[in-house]
Amino acid sequence: MSTETLLEVKDLRVHFPTGDGLVKAVDGLSFTVDRGDTFGIVGESGSGKSVTNLTALGLTDRNAANITGEVLFKGRDLLKLGKEDLRKIRGKEMAMIFQDPFSCLHPFYRVGDQIVEAILCHDKIPKKQAEQRTYDLLGAVGIPKPKERFRDFPHQYSGGMRQRAMIAMAMAHNPDLLIADEPTTALDVTVQAQILDLIERVKTEFDIGVILITHDLGVVSEVANKVMVMYAGRAVEMGTRDEVFGNPQHPYTWGLLESIPHVDHKGSKLVPIEGAPPSLIRTPNGCSFHPRCPHRFDPCDKDDPEIKDRGAGHPDACHLSAAEKTRVWAERQAPRTKAAS
Repeated sequence: MSTETLLEVKDLRVHFPTGDGLVKAVDGLSFTVDRGDTFGIVGESGSGKSVTNLTALGLTDRNAANITGEVLFKGRDLLKLGKEDLRKIRGKEMAMIFQDPFSCLHPFYRVGDQIVEAILCHDKIPKKQAEQRTYDLLGAVGIPKPKERFRDFPHQYSGGMRQRAMIAMAMAHNPDLLIADEPTTALDVTVQAQILDLIERVKTEFDIGVILITHDLGVVSEVANKVMVMYAGRAVEMGTRDEVFGNPQHPYTWGLLESIPHVDHKGSKLVPIEGAPPSLIRTPNGCSFHPRCPHRFDPCDKDDPEIKDRGAGHPDACHLSAAEKTRVWAERQAPRTKAAS
């Protein structure tokens, strides 16, 4: 059976003019998301993850940004659509779970009424029917006694329940693509697992595609089947989960992997990535990561590496050869492996 491509981003650039210069928030990004994918986008704050997806949804102000490239959703270029056409797609065929549900839910309106409003925005049905669908949605995402909790205000929900309510709202129209922007931020570990399980269940049950935006590689390793690592507005590595986690090719990916704890590496030290991400107004010449990279050599500060397969089986943007990367990664892992033994 052929796989349906839901979203295809081609050479997307989102630049914001400011008094200090041009902020290159996204700078030449290309990727695809198929139906059934959980596509994980990882990187530090400011790497362009959220701007990419807000632009795809038409939520980046075109008067405040220079946007070029293509964002094809089921073959239609969203960047060429007007506000009304985008509104018909956004929330119905594409939906987003935002990072902070408390700021997304209006504090003065009951949670149930806000979901009803989202339903009536696209479906012209009687309000009573929309209310019944809301009860069903709240129950489906695991909120107990949905008819009672329908009438609660956002502050009466816990953090996990507010996130479940946002998922219910996002799934009100059975979208083809669900974008989850840091959906587990500020939640405890147990609730994080429940929310991720819920998103995975929704994806499987409704056969949709999911984009998961996060800085947490542990989350991505659990649920994503494809991964894209972003740095300074660009993709530096992408591939399947097994490729990126089992055979990482970019020094930035190595740094991210080494900066998270592993239960099987007891006694080993976490290795931080030294330095700070570059200014998106004045990015370094050559590879944007080279000022922080301990493995930089002559071309790194001059030539900006193209993201491509350099012999490892998946694309990356690093001048080192695949053989050299295998050697260096093994050397970096040796102290951690020794500490764990």
